[in-house]
Amino acid sequence: MSHSVVADRIHVRAPGKLNLFFEVGDVQDDGYHDVASAYQAVSLYEDVWAEHAADFSVTVSGTVDVSGVPADDRNLAMRAARLVAQKIGHSGGVHLDIVKHVPVAGGMGGGSADAAAALVACDALWGADLGASQLSQLAARLGADVPFALMGGTAIGTGRGDELSPALAKGRFDWVVVPSDVGLSTPEVYAHLDALRTTPDIVRAARVPTVHLGVLQALRAGDPIALAERARNDLQAAALSLRPQLRDALELGEQAGALVGLVSGSGPTLAFLASDPESALELQVVLSAAGYQALHVHGPVHGARVL
Repeated sequence: MSHSVVADRIHVRAPGKLNLFFEVGDVQDDGYHDVASAYQAVSLYEDVWAEHAADFSVTVSGTVDVSGVPADDRNLAMRAARLVAQKIGHSGGVHLDIVKHVPVAGGMGGGSADAAAALVACDALWGADLGASQLSQLAARLGADVPFALMGGTAIGTGRGDELSPALAKGRFDWVVVPSDVGLSTPEVYAHLDALRTTPDIVRAARVPTVHLGVLQALRAGDPIALAERARNDLQAAALSLRPQLRDALELGEQAGALVGLVSGSGPTLAFLASDPESALELQVVLSAAGYQALHVHGPVHGARVL
């Protein structure tokens, strides 16, 4: 991930992610939840360019709606850049130019990918050569999904989701992703899940969340059918309750041949697993004809790296 050649302008690409399995424990005293997740990095990327500057600044554009993305110190990539500067004692600044392709507030970790890309870009721009371990430590300070955007591939996340261990995944998994025009707030989705769990209509939380062994076996075998049988997202019920219209797209995708349809992370992006690239293309055509934006992506792919 690190890159020791100092240059005037560095381009880093980092992937969005899907949660193939997501089990959420009960809310803790500090308001957070322990989780167990199977992450897969997919071929929908964020691009970040970093160049020398006297101060810290960021511009944001992209093929998705970026109107809600802050261009100040609230931006996760900007915070990442400042962390690297603080770590190495860098006295100058950096200008970050972010071009987004991952849906904003869509449950695919786009902001986390920006932060991971900024860590790698600043490390390379300033010749810091911090290495994977130190960059991962900085990533963990920025949010649960940032370490995975650095790592890429397929991984199991436990604790708050940032305690990562690589998972063996054979071959290629094809997905059709359907973004939504309006994002969902992750804290709001978790809070709604907690509320739903007080009713008799939803399964109670596991005391210690774990990723089902069948998920690991399916990934290791490169078997999308077996993966579809075990894929699950505990946040899905809350996301669908807050955004009921998502059910129509989920039902259409599964009727059109998807092995399984899932809300990605906290939503509202939907992810449909296909059996192969051809089936994914057919599914993409059906969903597009129904008026949905549908993107064919595949995984696993590499984590944040200098291009």
